Amino acid sequence: MAKLKFATVWLAGCSGCHMSFLDLDEWLIDLAREVEVVYSPVGCDLKDYPEGVDVCLVEGAVANEENLELAYRVRQRTKMVISFGDCAVTANVPAMRNMLGDGDAGNAVLKRAYLELGDVTPQLPDEPGIVPPLLDQVLPLHQVIPVDLYLPGCPPPADRIRAAIEPLLHGNMPQMEGRAMLKFG
Repeated sequence: MAKLKFATVWLAGCSGCHMSFLDLDEWLIDLAREVEVVYSPVGCDLKDYPEGVDVCLVEGAVANEENLELAYRVRQRTKMVISFGDCAVTANVPAMRNMLGDGDAGNAVLKRAYLELGDVTPQLPDEPGIVPPLLDQVLPLHQVIPVDLYLPGCPPPADRIRAAIEPLLHGNMPQMEGRAMLKFG
């Protein structure tokens, strides 16, 4: 049987979900026997998201144009997209900037951080190709692309991550029911 092509992506978030993924400890060795990791910020130095991915865990909210482009690419090239953690599911902490402006929160947060609070040389970061432009609002993943499975938690505990991934290895859908699988925070 061919190995599942497995990926993880990190958008606007703290990387806590990926740290919790690493808390799978010894089970990561078992997982590595059953999947081919084709893209991830953890342990890979791959620059381009590949075609034909079977399962992708997407951590973080969609906050800038780079996040948006990667989310579209992930959806186009992936069979099963999993919204991984509360930032991906609800936009959570990254969306706090949405309170700074109605449809203009990106500019409001930049002005506050870099101009109003700038100490020595207040200026907005502007380097095309290096600093991605912020979106007007931070969005949860499902408001940008269709999502196949939601895995809440801030971060989701390792046992919940395993319970969501393990059935997929055998062609089954995980049972996303009850507090152990659906608790936020």
